[in-house]
Amino acid sequence: MNKKELRSVYIKRRDMISEDDVKSMSQAIANNLYDLDLYKNSNFIMSYVNFRSEVITEEIIRNSLNSGKKIGVPISITKTKELLISELKDYDNELELGVYNILTPKKEYIREVEPSKIDLVLVPGVAFDRQGYRIGYGGGYYDRFLNKLNDSAVTIALAFSVQLIEEVPKGEYDLPIDYILTEKGLIHCN
Repeated sequence: MNKKELRSVYIKRRDMISEDDVKSMSQAIANNLYDLDLYKNSNFIMSYVNFRSEVITEEIIRNSLNSGKKIGVPISITKTKELLISELKDYDNELELGVYNILTPKKEYIREVEPSKIDLVLVPGVAFDRQGYRIGYGGGYYDRFLNKLNDSAVTIALAFSVQLIEEVPKGEYDLPIDYILTEKGLIHCN
């Protein structure tokens, strides 16, 4: 199967997880994240804001802010298919529905962050292999963004174990992520 076919299969697979299971597995993933030194030692985290049946990130974002970490969230720039990262300070008051019906910062709360300031990125996706390659939603936003990070920045995909795949077809611009974190634990990608 090609990426497009795999994307369709794995979105359907993820969408079949019950709402209760999405919540409980997301909580397990959040708890696994909080236990990681990679998380504990991070200062500036870039996290996606979940939509549809993705691993829920709201609690991770709130907890991180409450524990004094800085949080950046992505804004999709559809014209260039790039991500602009904006520092979020208040989950309840600074977000509104934006592009693709994803919560993004309201215009008056956009605080652009240089990718070089980010030391941990929580990456979304549809399917992942143990080599760290991912199938996203097909826009290439994250591949463009990950290319701009410091070499020391760590990338962790948050995924349910049903999103693991034997091998993702790779394109020339695809960049592997460092880790995959599921409800079952951490996978160090090769």
